[in-house]
Amino acid sequence: MVIIIMHRIVLIVVINCLMNNYLIIIIGPTAIGKTALSIKLAQHFNCNIISSDSRQFYKEMTIGTAVPNNDELSSAKHYFIQNKSIFDNYSVGNFETEAIQLLENLFKKNNIQVLVGGSGLYIDAILKGFDVFPEIDSKIRNEINVEYNKNGIEFLQNKLKELDEEYYKKLQKHNQQTLQNPQRMKRFVEVCMGTQKPYSSFIGKQKSKRIFKPIIIGLNAEREIINNRINQRVDFMMANGLLDEAVKLYPYKNVNALQTVGYKELFEYLDKSISLDDAVEQIKKNTRRFAKRQLTWFKKNENAIWFNYLTPSKEIINYLELQTQSL
Repeated sequence: MVIIIMHRIVLIVVINCLMNNYLIIIIGPTAIGKTALSIKLAQHFNCNIISSDSRQFYKEMTIGTAVPNNDELSSAKHYFIQNKSIFDNYSVGNFETEAIQLLENLFKKNNIQVLVGGSGLYIDAILKGFDVFPEIDSKIRNEINVEYNKNGIEFLQNKLKELDEEYYKKLQKHNQQTLQNPQRMKRFVEVCMGTQKPYSSFIGKQKSKRIFKPIIIGLNAEREIINNRINQRVDFMMANGLLDEAVKLYPYKNVNALQTVGYKELFEYLDKSISLDDAVEQIKKNTRRFAKRQLTWFKKNENAIWFNYLTPSKEIINYLELQTQSL
């Protein structure tokens, strides 16, 4: 009896220790100032920064993905920044596995860590976990990209309807926005094609529990301000060599990682399909649309606390200090 009681006490102590870990998650639309805030928080709490920006994983992409500059990277320890190649077969499931393992190690040294990024799907992977999918041959992914570039979103919609009609109808009824999201749709189709099974057959498996309490901080601004900041960022990228970067990557334009705003528009220019001015305007417009989708995704999270992008970092730090002491 004594042994059983002791085991229970040890288990309770272990659980309590694990749940004294806090993951500060910074969300918000692109160009809103998430990177700057993450660095200030990491410096204050003497912790690390885990990037959940799926475009910043790739070492061949720098300017168009707004990777933190050298001064920013040296201001705090960053993970998942340019640690992969565009030729790697890397998915949100891979990221979840690697990031959770990393966090488990980092929490041993500091019970507060920072996660930052604009990729809602990747943040959800850390918060809630995702179903496990088999590895898919990159040739299938490239084949899908080629067809998508030729035929647009309709190709992906029709293909999903053909291969997993049940899941297609579910999206049509409950989440039509996803049917218009090329990256999500490509993933659904590639799983169907690569496994010869419906995407929906992999959904609903038991997910692993998390060893941290999330504190979600959102940054936002008026729509006009966000749009202006995006336009300025695109102009800055062009002035700092985005076109040259796209020229170097052009031979690999069908690679999945390059199917993203900022590169695909310049590839169209290099294809002589549009003018350079039109390409730049398309980048701005598509980035503004992306920011709108980001906010739609993040606003669904009822646990997020939102701050104006001009809020002094000291005020946000004071809020976080109270949360980590009271939770």
